[in-house]
Amino acid sequence: MNPCPCGTGTPYADCCGPVIDGTRPAETAEAAMRARYTAFTRVDVDFLMATIHSSKRGEHDPKAIGKWAAEAQWLGLDIIETTGGGPDDDAGEVTFTARFREKDRRQEHHELATFTKEDGRWMFVDGVTPSIRPVVRQTPKVGRNAPCPCNSGKKFKKCCGKG
Repeated sequence: MNPCPCGTGTPYADCCGPVIDGTRPAETAEAAMRARYTAFTRVDVDFLMATIHSSKRGEHDPKAIGKWAAEAQWLGLDIIETTGGGPDDDAGEVTFTARFREKDRRQEHHELATFTKEDGRWMFVDGVTPSIRPVVRQTPKVGRNAPCPCNSGKKFKKCCGKG
């Protein structure tokens, strides 16, 4: 079995292969994103250029894309979140992290990619660095000298706060 580089664990021939070779279109924005990542790992610049929305294609340099794709050692793709982009949608967003090694340095490319359908096919429109969401505490902070929330009757520092 030749696993697909996109990380689904599915064989390439059953996953991104048919999308990249044109046998079938990507059904979702996430599937299009996975196929694009896989195309980077295979340095398939033709597929990468063909899956950029026509209004944005002129903004991309195929030679630069090919150079970067070839020089990177692709280590994996993590899909973090998908908004919209289902089979019946016309637009969607995929937040992902692509890991790679370039010039002996391990790196991560974190992006919020926007996709839209053009002639019934999912096309990459744009990618931006996603905004950082602040972590919001769901429960009140327990002070060291406060009663332990486990209801032991002890102070937090003498009970669950040990460590």
